[in-house]
Amino acid sequence: MKYISTRGQAPTVDFAQAMLSGLAPDGGLYVPETWPVADAGMARPGIPYATVARSVLTTFAGASLPAGAVDAAVARLVERFHHEAVTPLVQLDANLWLLELFHGPTAAFKDLAMQLAASLMDAALAGAGDRLTLVTATSGDTGAAAVRAFAGANRIRLIVLHPEGRVSPVQRLQMTTVEADNITNLAVRGDFDDCQRLVKGLLADAALRAQGPLSSVNSINWARLAGQIPYYVTAGAALAGPAPRFVVPTGNFGDAFAGWAARRMGANVGGLVAAVNSNDALARVLADGVYSRRTTVETHSVSMDVQAPSNFERLVFEATGRDADRTRAVFETFAREGTVTLDDDLLTKLRAEVSAETVSEAETRAEITHAWSAYGQVICPHTAVAVAAARRLDTSAGPVVALSTAHPAKFPDVVTGALGFEPQRPSVLEGLEGRPEYCRTVEPTLAAVRAALD
Repeated sequence: MKYISTRGQAPTVDFAQAMLSGLAPDGGLYVPETWPVADAGMARPGIPYATVARSVLTTFAGASLPAGAVDAAVARLVERFHHEAVTPLVQLDANLWLLELFHGPTAAFKDLAMQLAASLMDAALAGAGDRLTLVTATSGDTGAAAVRAFAGANRIRLIVLHPEGRVSPVQRLQMTTVEADNITNLAVRGDFDDCQRLVKGLLADAALRAQGPLSSVNSINWARLAGQIPYYVTAGAALAGPAPRFVVPTGNFGDAFAGWAARRMGANVGGLVAAVNSNDALARVLADGVYSRRTTVETHSVSMDVQAPSNFERLVFEATGRDADRTRAVFETFAREGTVTLDDDLLTKLRAEVSAETVSEAETRAEITHAWSAYGQVICPHTAVAVAAARRLDTSAGPVVALSTAHPAKFPDVVTGALGFEPQRPSVLEGLEGRPEYCRTVEPTLAAVRAALD
């Protein structure tokens, strides 16, 4: 299988090259040259998660990785998750479900793709005898998952940028208390969009590139999205019948696009709803066709505090009929002016692919309370955004699945404030406080970040 850029001006590459590059050289994002059809055997209820993940990743990787690399990556993933089903479904009400994605080593859904990506990158680098520098921006969970997955890697240096004061204390400690020679943590005096902009700047920095290959493990990296497709497949298979609608708490739109990809491949996935907080760029563009950047608002669902979701570019590319020129024009205008108006045809097609629901801070807090009183479930604020949006939908037409993306103990202040008691910590979150932290604070400029890396 080959991969092309959404902007149409980069060479075609294989899976390993797309994974190790992250961003295409023309500034676009990699997508499969043609969409594969999922193995029909993966639609059986009760099929093991490992079997589905192996099938999906083999389909996307083809022969680009050393023999046994996919099997080893899936085995590592499953052994590091603490639930037999890996991503269990929990019923809340008639036709209303939670898909729990937080049973991994950092108690967040990012583990599902990051553990796979770390193993697959290591295999690809070992096969080529190369070394790699990875840079990633995080609004919380991506950084923790990346640090846990890549710490100690022999062939990979990892640089993580997070917005200072805009991740939860638990998320910060998961990143900064890991002592590893190949990990650099930078706290940026800005927001997540600043961090994301700086990552793109680093990836294009000629001096840094001269030191060796560069890539990213943000969800701009296709390997990350490929690693998230399996849980849509398994959930859709488990709820055999009318295709379930999935409500996805959305920041950078990677998780939602993975659901779109699963549906495109033929999985039992129905409508996709992007549940957003006050940082509602996706809801606004689907409402009025104007994609615009605003100042990021701090919310309880900190990992979703994103005003320029990178993976929206992949959806635009597909909605234009894979017209790279139109896609490039949209995002070059957005990068230059901070706003772009979509034409009516494109807007109609986008609305056919995904909808969006905005959930306020008051509604988020109220939903945490409601989930406990109505269902006996303690949920994190991101999950609360998804459940609040899910409960607006008519469930009489078929199942609705809200994605539960993080353990509530990662956000104890918010949950305790809503419920009056602190959520019980899983073992993977114990003992973080009091450890030394390894982190530098920098201004939100490329020069400041480069100086911190030298």
